[in-house]
Amino acid sequence: MQEKIEKVCTTVLKRITPKTRERAKIEALAKKLEKKVVSASKELGVKAEVRVEGSVAKDTWLSGEPDIDVFMRVSTTIPRKSLGGICLKIARKATEGSKQIERFAEHPYLEAIVDAVRVNIVPCYKVKHGEWLSATDRTPFHTDYVKKRLNAQMRGEVRLLKKFMKGTDTYGAEIKIGGFSGYLCELLILHFKSFINTLESFAQHKQRIAIDIENYYKGRENELQLLFKEPLVIVDPVDKGRNVASAVQPQKLYTFIAAARTFLKNPYINFFYPPETIALTVKELKQKLQKRGSAIIFLTFGNVDAVPDILWGQLYKSQRSLHKLVQLNDFNILRDISWSDEKTLNMFIFELEQRNISPVKKHFGPPLEKEQECEKFLRKHLGSLGTVSGPYVEDGRWVVELQRKYTDAVALLSEKLKDGGRNAGIAEQISHVLRKGFKIFVNEEIVKVYEKNGEFAEFLTDFLSGKPKWLENA
Repeated sequence: MQEKIEKVCTTVLKRITPKTRERAKIEALAKKLEKKVVSASKELGVKAEVRVEGSVAKDTWLSGEPDIDVFMRVSTTIPRKSLGGICLKIARKATEGSKQIERFAEHPYLEAIVDAVRVNIVPCYKVKHGEWLSATDRTPFHTDYVKKRLNAQMRGEVRLLKKFMKGTDTYGAEIKIGGFSGYLCELLILHFKSFINTLESFAQHKQRIAIDIENYYKGRENELQLLFKEPLVIVDPVDKGRNVASAVQPQKLYTFIAAARTFLKNPYINFFYPPETIALTVKELKQKLQKRGSAIIFLTFGNVDAVPDILWGQLYKSQRSLHKLVQLNDFNILRDISWSDEKTLNMFIFELEQRNISPVKKHFGPPLEKEQECEKFLRKHLGSLGTVSGPYVEDGRWVVELQRKYTDAVALLSEKLKDGGRNAGIAEQISHVLRKGFKIFVNEEIVKVYEKNGEFAEFLTDFLSGKPKWLENA
């Protein structure tokens, strides 16, 4: 098995390590962008120290997938609320003529596509170590920390870990994904020394993983437990009060653990290069949905005027509220998920055991020994319009059969969202769009949307399969 693992890793590493020509191109582009940002800063009268950070600076980027991060370190005299706006102006000027997308982390920054390469131009304050004013202030310190410690072999191990995470959909700290960041991958390799050691350690995971590379909490491990509640804790070597893994959602952590176990038992290239999704034909889609027998409800709505990180935060918040609403009304949810093309189409998807449920439900009251609670229960349900049957005694407690308010999940959602759903916990910007209108489709009613949107067609094909691609050869 070891031989097979090594063979797969060698093949992948050869593919993902940048060759001399590509490396020279990216380094030249990074220098050119650095100069342009310096020039734009001067032109707009902002004193900035400009540095290339991230995977290009640390030489942990993947061939064919470079991201150039240019950081502007500005004076602390610039007010916090103005930081994003001022630096966005500079970034726009420096990347004039390129496709530009405004992003948002703790403050706005600019993403641009320059010569077919994704470039992030990010502001931060020029501060002393530990005197952070914004989250991005730590980044130059992260770069320096990693560059000093990663040798050439370890950089290859970081690349393998990143590619494995990309292939298993666990890479990326942005809100949409909630996975592992590049810096987190680098720290894992610094700690475990290799890609395989990292997989083996996570594969044995039982309850909680806590890593403190700089031993800040040596002999005070209980403090670590009190300070960080997440299931994965990696203490930031440049800031002992920060968990680098705080953005990793439990679902992504558990997916990575499962993928690590499966790969170690049965190593395949699919873990790094998952096969492309071939969308089901309309005929296949209809057959699958009919055969499935559940009720898949698609709540669709139009464009939300928000940058992607804000959009996904709002979608996930709203989805959690809708999940609670649907569940509290006694519908059994098999799965639920949010989807967006980040342009014109957004949706919440709920797969329910059934769309319609019985108009009557059984409601258990207190046991007879709780006399006061029993009296209260009887006062509430005796003669109530919602009482269909009872109250009566069963197995030593009061029971009543009640009329359900909603027996159709579509009717429930339509009613609760017609005013935007703020009372149901829908996030503000989503609510604003829902007030203008939304559509609900059940099962094959989604076909028209499916035919028009290829991205959604691929997503729905994968959703219906439900099986991660890395399990194909398991």
